[in-house]
Amino acid sequence: MTTRRSFRVADRCSIQYGWHVLLASLPALSPVIAAAHHSVAGRFDTASVIEVEGEITSVHWRSPHVEFTLAAIDESGARESWLLEAAAPSTLIRSGLSADVIEVGDQVRVAGWAPMTDKREMFLQNVLLPSGEELLLWVTAQSRWSEEQANDFAFWRQTEGDGSRPELGIFRVWSSSLALPRRSPRRAASDYPLTAAARDAVQAYSSGGENLAIQACVPKGMPLIMEQPYPIEFRRNGNDIALHLEEYDAVRMIDMEAEAPPPDAGRSPLGFSTGRWDGAALVVTTRLLSWPWFSQGGIPQSPQATLTERFTPAADGSRLEYELTSVDPVNFTEPVTQDKAWLYLPDQQVRPYECTPAPAE
Repeated sequence: MTTRRSFRVADRCSIQYGWHVLLASLPALSPVIAAAHHSVAGRFDTASVIEVEGEITSVHWRSPHVEFTLAAIDESGARESWLLEAAAPSTLIRSGLSADVIEVGDQVRVAGWAPMTDKREMFLQNVLLPSGEELLLWVTAQSRWSEEQANDFAFWRQTEGDGSRPELGIFRVWSSSLALPRRSPRRAASDYPLTAAARDAVQAYSSGGENLAIQACVPKGMPLIMEQPYPIEFRRNGNDIALHLEEYDAVRMIDMEAEAPPPDAGRSPLGFSTGRWDGAALVVTTRLLSWPWFSQGGIPQSPQATLTERFTPAADGSRLEYELTSVDPVNFTEPVTQDKAWLYLPDQQVRPYECTPAPAE
């Protein structure tokens, strides 16, 4: 559903554009990207799009979400301020945008998901600039007003990696793609093989009105951090392996000599990981987890949980298959397996994430 709100632009800023509205069905939203954008759930109605015109009054190009404020004039002539939230800089940069694409003072028309409360806020999908160029601000956004797009999300929809460097094995940068299917389809929390205690915990979580599993600039633990949609990199660290994930600038250390955590090892959100080679595949076992969540849907994770991951590069190095199995007798009645894949896209790098929390309201 699209809701049209007719706002006059503040002061002298009435803009006359020759736009048309393109009402196209959006492709299904990848669960990988959906997971990354945790502030959407419970705040915005993804089935309802609204439009506002006004003047950009502030720009905050920061992780985990880019934010703008916009001054508009409502139908009664009163001035009001809107908070416009967008994807993370990592997502937008790889779509072809930069931090100066929108500046304070720009007169724009914006469209985005409507708030689920009475707050004047939206999650941005489209921005029409004074030049007539249109920005796409989300991975499923389609052209709405203009045939001139400043960016696209082709990077996120690639299906073929580069197979020219098989000798690198896993030791390279791997990139996510929205177009790669999973062998194990995503399930709702209620569809997992949960124990009675876990089902009660999920019910309490879903009715609590707050996403406790992920909060701004609080790094996620295992296994949630592996859902991050940005590039990852495997590096040698002496005899061990470092896995660098872009989100939260997280680094997982994998001990390749120990078979189990040492007696003095403490618990942590990322746990203690040991690794071994099975041919070209890297098998990682993680224990001593303090992170209390298995999923963003509120499935809990107990201190007894053991995670086993298998990273298998294709023979030509173009693709990395990933499988994770959780054994948690407190919360699951049987082992739970998830999977995904990454592509090798040359010249990609793990960018600094540099999470910056928004100022307190």
